[in-house]
Amino acid sequence: MGTSTHLRRPANKCLHREAPLAVATSPQLPLPLDPSLASTRAQEKLLSQQGVTPVGPRRRRAALKSTSSIPFEQLPYQCFQEARKILAEDREEKLKMIEEERKRIAKIRSIPAVELGGEYSKNGRLVRMQKHLEHLKILADINDPLIKKRYEDGKGDMNRPIYRFLAEREWRDQRRLITMQRITQMHIVPDILPRLDPTAEVTLSFGRRNIQPGVYVSALASEIPAKLRVQVFDEGQRLVTVIVVDPDVPNVETDEFEYRCHFLATNIPISPSSPHLPLSELSTESQVAVRWIPPHAQKGSPYHRLATFVLSQKEGKAIDIDGVKDFLKNKKQFNLRSVIDRFLLRPVGVHMFRNTWDEGTAGVMNRAGIEGATIELRRQKPEKLPYKKKSSERYR
Repeated sequence: MGTSTHLRRPANKCLHREAPLAVATSPQLPLPLDPSLASTRAQEKLLSQQGVTPVGPRRRRAALKSTSSIPFEQLPYQCFQEARKILAEDREEKLKMIEEERKRIAKIRSIPAVELGGEYSKNGRLVRMQKHLEHLKILADINDPLIKKRYEDGKGDMNRPIYRFLAEREWRDQRRLITMQRITQMHIVPDILPRLDPTAEVTLSFGRRNIQPGVYVSALASEIPAKLRVQVFDEGQRLVTVIVVDPDVPNVETDEFEYRCHFLATNIPISPSSPHLPLSELSTESQVAVRWIPPHAQKGSPYHRLATFVLSQKEGKAIDIDGVKDFLKNKKQFNLRSVIDRFLLRPVGVHMFRNTWDEGTAGVMNRAGIEGATIELRRQKPEKLPYKKKSSERYR
């Protein structure tokens, strides 16, 4: 008998190598982007995700990134430097014209009013000469690249005429058109005021959220007083009045809409260099006549328009706050036109947003002590005309 042999497979020898020890390294955090040097779309997208706006156009940011160690006015571009020489010569001519105009103004002031046709004629001439002087100041700086750079970087001094001119031109070309379109489309004019020509930019925010004109704002977001930024473009400090009006308050008894004042404050000082105006920080004794009422709309009612008006007080004179309170108490219904006529106010700025019933409105109304949170408004169906059967003879 043959013997069977069993072949054994040799065991594989596993060679174990010692793995190198992993060295713990701290992850490198990305360096923060400079908004004045971000020159690609990806970098701009990262900045927008962080809530930061890039400074100036992309071409200028790319140029500054490649020559970051060289001052802006010393950039090594021959055409740029030659253009700066021409602009410097033009500025010297404008400065000479400014000095001559100042001498003329001083000379006119020294002449008696009788020789110039009276006090009215003299004051009118001085006003025209002062306007021409301010125009020359703008022409002296309008072509300066450093002025434009500081303005685009947000470092312009609003006390200087050139920066006020640039800011007003940008506002009138862009944001003012949107505001006027919103208040016209939403019939703020003529429902509240017959006409309106804004001369100051008004921006409104609740907390960190900037409110665009005409958008919907929830009751919870608008429960706290708003923050205003009123940017004026003429020099000097002045006193203004801020009024927030809701013209869409339904009256069930009369089947009409009424006005409601949500906030009223007077004697608020503003200037081109101090535009910020937080309503919660105003004095309740000398400025606030009507405290902030949270915007609210009852269930079933149409959306409410909340219009914020900034009104300039005549000749910068203060208004008696007690007189304002007494005037409002004697009025059965609030009317912005009567307030303007009584206290000689002039509208200079406007902003508006909308409010409607949502899940947080009832809680806001209860916390503010406002009645009607459990009431739902419903439209009544119109009565149908009585049906009268026509005679069949007319169809023969």
